[in-house]
Amino acid sequence: MAEIKLDIPVDAAEETDVCRIDMQTAILDVSDATQTNGKPTPVNYANIVQQTRDAFNSGKTRPLEWRVKQLKQVIRMLKETSSDIIAALASDLRRNKHETIMLEINYMIEEISYMLMHIKEWASPDKPPKGLANLFDGLEIRKDPYGVVLVIGAWNYPLQLTILPMVGAIAAGNCVIAKPSEVAPATAQYVCDTLPKYIDMECCRVVTGGIPETAELLKERFDYIFYTGSTMVGKIVREAANKYLTPVTLELGGKSPVYIDNTVDMNLAVKRILWGKCINVGQTCIAPDYVLCTPEVQDKFINEARKIIKEWYGENPRESTDMARIITDKHYQRLTSFLNGNNGKIALGGDVNPREKYIAPTVLIDVKPTDPIMQEEIFGPILPIININNAYEAIKFINNGEKPLVLYIFSQDKGTISVIIENTSSGDVLVNDTMIHATVETLPFGGVGYSGMGAYHGKFTYDTFSHHKGCLIRNYSKIAEFLAKNRFPPYNDGKLKLLTMLLKRRPGIPGIKYLPYLFMFGLGVIATVIANGALKVQKK
Repeated sequence: MAEIKLDIPVDAAEETDVCRIDMQTAILDVSDATQTNGKPTPVNYANIVQQTRDAFNSGKTRPLEWRVKQLKQVIRMLKETSSDIIAALASDLRRNKHETIMLEINYMIEEISYMLMHIKEWASPDKPPKGLANLFDGLEIRKDPYGVVLVIGAWNYPLQLTILPMVGAIAAGNCVIAKPSEVAPATAQYVCDTLPKYIDMECCRVVTGGIPETAELLKERFDYIFYTGSTMVGKIVREAANKYLTPVTLELGGKSPVYIDNTVDMNLAVKRILWGKCINVGQTCIAPDYVLCTPEVQDKFINEARKIIKEWYGENPRESTDMARIITDKHYQRLTSFLNGNNGKIALGGDVNPREKYIAPTVLIDVKPTDPIMQEEIFGPILPIININNAYEAIKFINNGEKPLVLYIFSQDKGTISVIIENTSSGDVLVNDTMIHATVETLPFGGVGYSGMGAYHGKFTYDTFSHHKGCLIRNYSKIAEFLAKNRFPPYNDGKLKLLTMLLKRRPGIPGIKYLPYLFMFGLGVIATVIANGALKVQKK
């Protein structure tokens, strides 16, 4: 079994401007030196979860001040250790500094900053409208934290996809156990080494390990599970959660299609599609997976793609420092198997290098729907093209497969765009660009069906990790009781008629929330008039 790695320097707990933590609690009583028969002592995940639950039950995470401090500390960590992050991502993915700053560091800073701008508003109870039956009552929707949240990160964006859900759970007042992906070991080590220096590790813990450790962790009872990764593992996570009826968010993937017609600016369209395909060398859950277009559009696409790839990466893209690499030999072998001639033919690219795990940006044509490359998410820099004759054939093709995480439509025809959106189902839709919808904080990001369940980003992140608890607050108002007493026996037709009238659903009435005050004001006026009249009688 893998150990819990929470390497906390002695001076971290002595810093006055970081969260103070109890050293023994943070270490979770697991020592590198602890051995049983020469092997590391198995980690007691039940104890870890219970200790984290005790921290939540202490109420420590409830105050907004605590949550805000943690969020600010994470921003500080991202800024102060950016060079370490860049080095870790270069080690794991040979990721270019530009992509790491844009896709991981800056993106997270902006998302967390947005949370800080709105956290007070999001945490405040909502005041829903009232009906006649509840004119004198208080109605609230409170945002409760779930409790102990498990976040399982992914390797393709190993920092963002671990830290961002974790921060969202903290913002909503939860305690978190985060599990970075072991497939990106340098980034996982960065998280273990660095996070304890900045945030409260009594409430936010990190565990490491591979598949066996994750399987053991999933046997424990959590109050919410957030998983990012493959559909296959997503099913396993969902099954584990079902044991305790634990709610889950599954951020999965799938084959995100691109429809292109002949109305587009082809040069710009191809740039935007190839950018989405080549960022992180295609290892992105929302990367364009395949293209649907006519043979005429296909020819124009390839001509433009050839020029653009040369413009971006030079005569030999392998020598470009802007191209990342495939994460592991296993993934490299899977991807290169698609270039063996059983998946159409190579129209562009196709160069590979096993020592570097390098695959050039590649376009395949004459691909059939039954070819192996069309049976699974590609997750690499290979783009197959399927020929169709029109938008209706594209719709039929898309609907014959599993629902994608995102559907890309490239067209300037509003009718075509509308028809495709209305007749397909996908997590999101982006028209005339790729990937950038994920940066819009006011849009939900998430899948449907095999591409996932639940959504996050912006306020949707806060809502994901909050239970919306309905609260009806009644009082002992005599007027309210006069109306409500008709529910009590003995029953009669008059009581039933009045109750039916009070409980009838009606369209919203402007200003109805002010009616109790107007009613009481009217009673006050009446009482004043009566009192003044009585006073005048006495004077006479």
